[in-house]
Amino acid sequence: MPTVVIDGYRLRFYSSDWLEPPHVHVLRDEHEAKVWLDPVLLQHNHGYTQSELNRIMRLIHRNRERLLEVWYEYFGRSSDK
Repeated sequence: MPTVVIDGYRLRFYSSDWLEPPHVHVLRDEHEAKVWLDPVLLQHNHGYTQSELNRIMRLIHRNRERLLEVWYEYFGRSSDK
């Protein structure tokens, strides 16, 4: 499963998620959040503080195109709509 590391956060793509819209699981320590990529929206949070979530959302916004490329490369679909 692909993992992109940004500022100490592991952004992971799970193979079982292929039927869902593009998203990442953001892991650090015992915390996890799931964030949709198109548009960027928080789906759920387990353990992150609001300030950490704000940081995570900024990181995802800044790296959104790269993350979408990894998603479509991994799942074998084109990002063209």
